[in-house]
Amino acid sequence: MKVTTLITVATTCLATTAFGADLAYKAPRLAAVEPPSPWDIAFGGSIVSDYLFRGLTQSAHDPSASVFFSPMYNVNQNLQFYVGFSTESVKLRNSPAAEVDVWGGIRASFGPVAFDVGGWSYNYPGKEDFYVADWAAPYPGIVAAGGVPGNFVEAYGKFTWTVAPWLAVGANVNYSPDFLATTAEGTYVAGLAKITAPATVLPSGIGAYLSGEFGHQYLGTTDGGADLPDWNTWNVGVGFTWKAFTLDLRYTDTDLSKADCFTLTGDPHATLLAGGTIESNWCGARFTAKLSAATTVFSLMK
Repeated sequence: MKVTTLITVATTCLATTAFGADLAYKAPRLAAVEPPSPWDIAFGGSIVSDYLFRGLTQSAHDPSASVFFSPMYNVNQNLQFYVGFSTESVKLRNSPAAEVDVWGGIRASFGPVAFDVGGWSYNYPGKEDFYVADWAAPYPGIVAAGGVPGNFVEAYGKFTWTVAPWLAVGANVNYSPDFLATTAEGTYVAGLAKITAPATVLPSGIGAYLSGEFGHQYLGTTDGGADLPDWNTWNVGVGFTWKAFTLDLRYTDTDLSKADCFTLTGDPHATLLAGGTIESNWCGARFTAKLSAATTVFSLMK
């Protein structure tokens, strides 16, 4: 999951799918004017037609809602410490009650260049140990391990360069020693770009942007010796902003085969083919619409 004006996306200023893990919430940038108190709190929520994490659905292609809360401490206009909490509705193979995320980090800016480094914890309370899938129906009594996806953590670093008032480019890197609790290492790298329309293009108070991302998820080998598939993912979309609200319309896709998609997701509604291959559509091309609202306590007090 982007909001411009008072809470423009920190570090990237780029609209992504929220993306997830890029998750449902993108934290605000440092305010242009430092508030009387160094403390501030960002908060908001969103609803999206399909919650995608690096091109993989986390909601079985159904709508998903999220909320977030993020205290921030501004050391000065160019340096900020922050922590955050969010929860997202999900539909995954082991039926967790929700996704609950906790994060924290440091943001720093040097003229047109901004950096953001920190850590993110993904948690899935209420997940089941086993599940019975549609594809197992021909074999009564067969169940599959439901421990994945499970709780995991990532370290992240983000870089943004505001080339011009209308153009920003950036790069992200995320690393997990146990991606999705598979016991395999995971590294995600991505490049992003965002073009912001001049204020005169649309009626007063309404903003617009065009943005895109291309990323690659590297995965290692599990403790059991399984070599998990890597994949590319990309998205492009347009967004419209008004006050604290953003409407983002986006196309997202991956290069994963349907068989590899099943390997990664364990989709309980996957299709079992005659040759024994199991295929899932949880990783294919999707058009999504996302409506979000976010602001800060200081912004409301102005």
